[in-house]
Parts: sequence; C-alpha cells; structure tokens
Amino acid sequence: MKIIIGILLSLLLLNNSMAAELGPEALIKQTADQVLNEIKSNSAKFKEDPDQLYALVDEVVLPHFDFTAMTDLALGKYKDKIDAAQKPLITQEFRTLLVRTYGKALLEYNDQVIVYQPMEGSESDGEVLVRTEIEQAGGFPIPLNYRLKQGEQGWKVYDITVDDISLVTNYRSSFARQIKKKGVDGLIELLRTRNEDQ
Repeated sequence: MKIIIGILLSLLLLNNSMAAELGPEALIKQTADQVLNEIKSNSAKFKEDPDQLYALVDEVVLPHFDFTAMTDLALGKYKDKIDAAQKPLITQEFRTLLVRTYGKALLEYNDQVIVYQPMEGSESDGEVLVRTEIEQAGGFPIPLNYRLKQGEQGWKVYDITVDDISLVTNYRSSFARQIKKKGVDGLIELLRTRNEDQ
C-alpha cells in the first residue's frame, strides 16, 4: 500500500504553465514519468535527507491538488461547521500531512508499471476520472484512479482512490471522532502534532 501511495504523487513534477494547458490524462501520464524518474535518479539523496523530498513535493504539489476540496471531503458533514479562521489552519495541516505521508512512500517506489485505462467522464463537463492500474509481480493489478476538476488554473486532483477506496474520505471517521471529542481546535492540534512527529 505504501508503494501505491507513493505513486499517487506521480503527477506532481510539472511546470505550472504546462500543466494548465494539458488535458487530465496527459497531465497524469506526463508527470508520472517525470516524477518517478526523479525518484529513481535521486533516491539515495532523498533517503539520506527526506527534507529535500518534502521540499520538492511541497513546492510542486499545490498547483496540482485542490487541498480545499480535499479537506472538505475529509471533513464530510463537519465542513460547514468550521469557521473562517479555522478552515485555512485545517487545510494547511492536512496538506502537510498528505505531503509528508506521500513523500515517505515515494521512497519505496520499485519500478512498478502504470497501465492507463480509458478515462471516465467528459472534459467538456469539467470533471473526469483518470483510471490507471499498478501492475504487481505475481499478483493482480491494483486500480488507482484520480478524480479531477477543471478550474481557472487547469485540471486539479481532488480525490484519489485505491481499489475503489478513497484515500481522502478515509480520514473522515478519524476527523469526526476528534471533532466530537475535542472540537475543531482539537483536530487542528492533532494534525499539527502528527506533522511535527513525522
């Protein structure tokens, strides 16, 4: 699973102006090739100093992921109960958590083959599902799909599913438990503490 989570970042290493011009399938495919080559070429450096990988991911992830939408998905019914001052704090801490989790998992990439499946949805509708499969030696391929919406700055990922399980909404139950237990500020503090420990 960690290897698959690592591959989720395969769409991160792309120039912003180019990304705005690419369609969703081309965005996923082109950037997958780029970032995985970067990891293979510099894996020793990144393993020795993960902060360099975090810095790389932090620099390039924001233009390609809609973290506001991702945070709303993770919050579920609580998203409308977050006040204006709390929302950017939760979004920032959730972004940091995802960046560091995915960054660590990237280091475990081991030349798995990505197979691209027919895209679902229409670009003209502004929302699509880019479908891929990760081939596993001696095992069944694992579906890895990206949900994207088109905005003023091009296509952005707002959810990722592995074997039909959303990695973003997977956080929903733990977020809800923490909010019920210690309120929204308690969730912010939990995320902040978790990020400091990584």
